[in-house]
Amino acid sequence: MTLYSYLIISSIIFTIGAYGIITQRSGIKILMCIELMLTAANINLVAFSSFNGNAAGQVFALFSIAIAAAEAGIGFAILVALFRVRDTINLDNINILRW
Repeated sequence: MTLYSYLIISSIIFTIGAYGIITQRSGIKILMCIELMLTAANINLVAFSSFNGNAAGQVFALFSIAIAAAEAGIGFAILVALFRVRDTINLDNINILRW
């Protein structure tokens, strides 16, 4: 596959994630769309790294995957806490952080 193919696949995945963030109201679906967008960025990092012949992009992608895992864990923990208080994960119905 060429670099152009990786960039097309990455842009499609990123667009799907961005569309999901804009249209979805469920907290879990939004976290999944954020993960799609991070995956698209990691595809770009690895593609450019292999195209240039160095491993810097691949190492940075590994750090990005670790940060994404931590983000998902914290996000799900926040959603579980909100579900216990409000009995919903629909973000339109949650106003617990307002004054």
